[in-house]
Amino acid sequence: MLEYIFFDAGLRDRFVAYADSLGLTCELRDDPLGLVVALDEGALNDELEDSLEERYGQLEDEQADLLAQEDGGLKQLAGFRVNLPGGQSCQVPLTPEMANRLMASFSLEEIQTLLDTVARSVLDPHHHLCEIMHAETTRK
Repeated sequence: MLEYIFFDAGLRDRFVAYADSLGLTCELRDDPLGLVVALDEGALNDELEDSLEERYGQLEDEQADLLAQEDGGLKQLAGFRVNLPGGQSCQVPLTPEMANRLMASFSLEEIQTLLDTVARSVLDPHHHLCEIMHAETTRK
């Protein structure tokens, strides 16, 4: 699935309408990170994907402008939940641009795995890269 995230329902709906005009069907869902639009990658050729990326980029700029206008620009953050090793979780604030860049390259599950792995490594620094590499080479 190819996923796009929005923080504004109007912009999301405009993206969905654009995808529909290209003959594509979207799956919509709410996520703690925002409003997700998912498309089956199998239904896309390079031209369609490029067209969607260009439209998403345009809407991404509008999204950033909307966020900058809200409360004098105080809402220019997106958040990702991080699960800590002890079972607690916290939010990691990111700019919408950074969040959108992550979402353009990784699925929500991949981002979650990355952030959880970083949190685990920071809070439990007993596993150094050298030890991990040694363990990998001795298993082979």
